[in-house]
Amino acid sequence: MNRDKCKRALFLCVKYLVSAAVVAVVVGPLLVTLFTSVKTQAQLASTSPILPPAPGAWNWDNYAEVLGAKLLPVAVKNTAVILVVSIFFNVLLGSVTAYCLQRFEFRFRRLVMGCFYLGMLVPTFVVEIARFKVIQSMGLYNTLGAPIIIYVASDLMQLYLYMQFVSKIPKALDESALIDGCGYFRIFYSIIFPLLAPATATVVILKIVNIVNDMYVPYLYMPKTKLKTLTTFLMNYAGAQQGSWPTLAAAIIVVLIPTVVLYLIFHKQITEGLSAGATKE
Repeated sequence: MNRDKCKRALFLCVKYLVSAAVVAVVVGPLLVTLFTSVKTQAQLASTSPILPPAPGAWNWDNYAEVLGAKLLPVAVKNTAVILVVSIFFNVLLGSVTAYCLQRFEFRFRRLVMGCFYLGMLVPTFVVEIARFKVIQSMGLYNTLGAPIIIYVASDLMQLYLYMQFVSKIPKALDESALIDGCGYFRIFYSIIFPLLAPATATVVILKIVNIVNDMYVPYLYMPKTKLKTLTTFLMNYAGAQQGSWPTLAAAIIVVLIPTVVLYLIFHKQITEGLSAGATKE
């Protein structure tokens, strides 16, 4: 009996130690960034990065500099435009395509689905040169259209998620609506799409987090200063000459806050949406 208690106690200790280590790995860099953002260059050089400044010595000038930057409103506007347009077409095309693939039997249906799944499996870097050439030939390089096209066409996560939800909706609803004289378009926007609300909420939240946090696509396809997004806006504080770790840390926190708050508010909906779409009744 005592041996069993010792085993359980040892197991709990190991579990708590592993959990604490994971939390430290995740939260540690965020705390270092937060503490750095409220220090001066002199404080950063004289104190440990893992320790906050002394009480009363917190420096908020870094945040004032970031929030007063002329490019910040431009970055917010560009990010908002990319978000709204990308999410609109992701939801529209993802839900319609998933409905068609799940509800209708047509020739080469399996081949079409296989092509979609293959597109999800191929790493982005494998087709990066070809994608860049396509964007350039379409005349979208250095325009807001480049990231919009990429976010809509290259990420097929929403298609898989919508297909899982559509497969759970009884076909009897479609058949009843057809008997009542509804067409397929009416069935989709009046019956099917409202039932996809949990999937749509999950897609919207995940897309917002992914797009706002993405630096690679805007940096590569929109190098113009007037096309800065929130993530490429950070590059203004990362140069060798104008670089300042406290100011860069403050800019990172400013960019990070909206997505963190959004995720903390809607994390339950994200989890429920993903788990609901992963099971089939």
